Amino acid sequence: MGTNDLNMTSDPARPPARRWSPFNSIKFFVFCHSLLQLAQLLVSGYMKSSISTIERRYGLSSQKSGLLASFNEVGNTVLIVFVSFLGSRVHRPRFIGGGALLACLASLLIALPHFLGGPYDYTDRIRSSRDNSSGLCQSESPLGASPSNQTCSQQESGTHRGVYPVLLLGQLLLGIGAVPIQPFGISYIDDYASKKNSPLYLGILLAVTTIGPAFGFISGSLMLRIYVDFDKLSKEQMELEHSDLRWVGAWWLGFLLAACLLFLAALPYLFFPRDMPKEDGAQDEELRPDSKQQQQQQQQASQPPETSLLHFLKSFPRIALRTLRSPVYLLVVLAQVNLAALLAGLATFMAKFIERQFTQTVSFSTMMIGGVCIPLAVLGTVLGGVLMRRLNISVSGASKLCTGAILLCLFSSTPLLFMGCSTQNVAGVFPHSSSALACSAACGCPQEAFNPVCGSDGVEFRSPCHAGCIAMETDTNNKTKNYIGCACVSGLDSASPGTCGSGCSNLLVPFVSLLGVTSFIASFSQTPSYIMILRTVSAEDKSLAVGVQYMLFRVLAFMPGPVLYGSIIDTTCILWGKKCGRNTSCQYYNLDHFRQRFLGLQVVFVCGGLLCFLLTVVVLRRRAGHQEPPPPPVGSKVGYELVDASSEEKEPHAIKS
Repeated sequence: MGTNDLNMTSDPARPPARRWSPFNSIKFFVFCHSLLQLAQLLVSGYMKSSISTIERRYGLSSQKSGLLASFNEVGNTVLIVFVSFLGSRVHRPRFIGGGALLACLASLLIALPHFLGGPYDYTDRIRSSRDNSSGLCQSESPLGASPSNQTCSQQESGTHRGVYPVLLLGQLLLGIGAVPIQPFGISYIDDYASKKNSPLYLGILLAVTTIGPAFGFISGSLMLRIYVDFDKLSKEQMELEHSDLRWVGAWWLGFLLAACLLFLAALPYLFFPRDMPKEDGAQDEELRPDSKQQQQQQQQASQPPETSLLHFLKSFPRIALRTLRSPVYLLVVLAQVNLAALLAGLATFMAKFIERQFTQTVSFSTMMIGGVCIPLAVLGTVLGGVLMRRLNISVSGASKLCTGAILLCLFSSTPLLFMGCSTQNVAGVFPHSSSALACSAACGCPQEAFNPVCGSDGVEFRSPCHAGCIAMETDTNNKTKNYIGCACVSGLDSASPGTCGSGCSNLLVPFVSLLGVTSFIASFSQTPSYIMILRTVSAEDKSLAVGVQYMLFRVLAFMPGPVLYGSIIDTTCILWGKKCGRNTSCQYYNLDHFRQRFLGLQVVFVCGGLLCFLLTVVVLRRRAGHQEPPPPPVGSKVGYELVDASSEEKEPHAIKS
């Protein structure tokens, strides 16, 4: 067997061969990291898809639910600076695994309130000891204060009061756990993958980061079709239907499944080494003794000098300000901040908008976002990158491409403002009326009652009691089929359970189609804007420039964005729910104001992004004009600038993160 094997074993200069293991393969690391990022971003998307359901379950305002949705950015923003400092000084796989386990714990913590509290007791449910009827007019024996006081004592218990802080803590830990996952994973892959395969691996991770939230929305759509207390109640005790405005889906179930996925995805990182063999031929390097020494010298030359954490924190603001002095960098980042704020509002509250505006279920509205809008946005991002590569577009051309895309986005998004209907006629609520209904004044309807019914005359009432209904008809499954003897309903004196609806369901398909087209067009600017940032800063500042960019995203867009949108939505509420003398979630919105203010704010952000990109075009044109040698060549000035810009910016498109 010989001679080659004997020579290999007898060579004293050759190091012992490594025993093959999947944990020494960068391909296996990419596979594991793709699964981990998918699970981590699935949690993020799932939270946004479930936010309106959590709002309804625990009686939160849209402002509070917006704060909850953005709270995971707090820990992420604070700690991202330390990740920039640590770099390759730590055992990156173990830090990634630790972050994933912390995210797993956070997911379990977010689901915890469901198990600590009792069954969902919707505010309109009126119980009487002598009658099983729910919400009917009982003029002879109005309900006393006892059941209400008992309910209030339960709701004011420590468990109920602590729900919102527990959810905030879970979101905070989720953001902290996500800090090391992407930066350490990308840098680890870039260090040990071959130059040929590194762009492919990073492209796979980028695709996963865009697909992950879509899976979160689709998972949310599936989970929210299951009743929230299916684990606590029998099938006969589940009285609500999907179309009921009081329906609450099993929002907590997705967090348990995501926690299991995060736990399984975190385990392999405990076995990956701190340093991995380089992918492009460790054997070839070993056969050349001088190659290893040369590689070590190159690594030592490329590594920054060791600095203390205190020195790093002191120098960080100065370096960040130096980066922000570049007008092109600043304008592009501000344009991206506007688009990120638009995305924050769309991802958090667009499902709620579709639910209310077009009278759809929560699960269906969530599916529209995760199954239509996000995939089209991913497709636009990919095609934008393909266009940049095929045409070899310069920085000046990229700025014009971004400006054109956002201008088209403005034209496609403006018609959305006019696609909708006004709020349905709700007796005593819309049009607004301060006087109580005389026809149900003797029914003793509680202020908290909310069980919408649609009268045979097309008028909606807050509850059968407010409609003056005295009896109900049930079907063979003991489900309410109809309310009869309704004093406030003209004509047949009957009412059917559920809302009358806004009458705009026929506009749903055109609205979602136009919204998907808008998402597709807007996402075209993502890749060109990133290329502009990477090409307009110095080579040593590229990593920091991307870090500052993400920090500004979080501070200026992802953190305040959902809170701002939630506050705007709250201003359109015309009837707040009541429980134990305090406001809970909104029951009815002025749909015209909701549509105009919610979508109008998105148009404002689109205009802000367009203005920044236009200013970028102007700055680049002036910069090219100053660099132009006199006298100008024969021909148009613009043509010279384009040639000059393309010749200056023809450099490899590989992005080293």
